[in-house]
Amino acid sequence: MIEHSFLQALILGIVEGVSEFLPISSTGHLIVVGQLIGFSSMPGKVFEVVIQLGAILAICVLYWRRLLHVVLDARRDPAARTFIGAILVAMIPAGLLGVLFHDFIINVLFSPYVVCTTLILGGIAIIVIERMHLEARITSIETLPMKTALKIGLFQCMALVPGVSRSGATILGALLVGVERKTAAEFSFFLAIPVMLGASAINLIETWDLIQPSHAYLIATGFIAAFLSALVVVQWLLNFVSNHGYTIFGWYRIVFGCLLLVFFLTWG
Repeated sequence: MIEHSFLQALILGIVEGVSEFLPISSTGHLIVVGQLIGFSSMPGKVFEVVIQLGAILAICVLYWRRLLHVVLDARRDPAARTFIGAILVAMIPAGLLGVLFHDFIINVLFSPYVVCTTLILGGIAIIVIERMHLEARITSIETLPMKTALKIGLFQCMALVPGVSRSGATILGALLVGVERKTAAEFSFFLAIPVMLGASAINLIETWDLIQPSHAYLIATGFIAAFLSALVVVQWLLNFVSNHGYTIFGWYRIVFGCLLLVFFLTWG
């Protein structure tokens, strides 16, 4: 039983690390894969919340020099202040809605059928937007206007629905308002840090009493797996989208969503 639970935690940790920063919905994949492998070794959403922090740690490790520069030079460097301001402005809309509708999202929208539907619709959106050949006017976060950051933040609100993908909504929103592909991906990475830390803090406060010492090895396994897999995926993603765009993720979402829908309608 312990070996089986360890394998489940390892699988879900890898799923989180791989899918968190790709526009394919990490929450949707965790819901679906968790049900498929029968993961029930931990009550509530404790495990899912903690392994997300592993993925966030990967961003902090990969970009520690840039993040440290922004923090230390914010007082004297206008570009650093613009970076911080853009992140803060973009996180406000989803943060407010997430607090207001947290219970509804957790209790009503966390459904495999919702995930299947949003995976398919999100895939179609990616393909359509990529075929629009939008002009890229903004090539760095340090030059991102606050009004543009707010628009991206409004797009991120769609990701409160499981299966939409936080990174996907952020990236597509950024592309639509004139941000080039690599910068759009990086902005989604940095925006994930405060957004996911805030969401994780809320969930951990609500579910802290559910955590038991016996869960420690499962949490550690998932956390480390998410961290290591995210390290690999983030670096690969930046190189890939710079040369090939996001269309392949749109097709993946459509195919995966359709297969899952058939599965749950047939055997769910």
